[in-house]
Amino acid sequence: MMDGRIGTIRKALDKNNFKHLPILSYAAKFASSFYGPFRDAIGSKSNLKTNKKTYQMDFRNSNESLREIGLDIKEGADIIMVKPGMPYLDIIKNAKDEFKIPIFAYQVSGEYSLIKNGIKNNIINENAVLESLVAFKRAGASAIVTYFAIEIAKKLKT
Repeated sequence: MMDGRIGTIRKALDKNNFKHLPILSYAAKFASSFYGPFRDAIGSKSNLKTNKKTYQMDFRNSNESLREIGLDIKEGADIIMVKPGMPYLDIIKNAKDEFKIPIFAYQVSGEYSLIKNGIKNNIINENAVLESLVAFKRAGASAIVTYFAIEIAKKLKT
């Protein structure tokens, strides 16, 4: 999220014989309303002194996110995280196509809450969980970080 950070980390790792340790970049972390439930849960919303939009991507500007991803890759990033994931499937797809490195999608608390509440209130059915995760894979995500992980793991065991 900060210019030069990946390069500094890469140099320090290489200097200390960790040349093969991969770096995950948060170059595509968007200033999003979808973080709300998490911020509420940990109480950080009321503690924020500044606006996080000063160091997170503007959700309206896909070109900036791809430029920042490219800069982090040049500095040594091996993996890119797109956060939140669902509203930014186009970023996942474009980054995967352009840079050909692993892209991780992070399905954040707001995305999770929308789906859970939709299921709970019979607005959508539980297949929406799998549908949302498959959408990440279709867009090109190499891995998905999701609050649904435990539920999915339990279903796979049965």
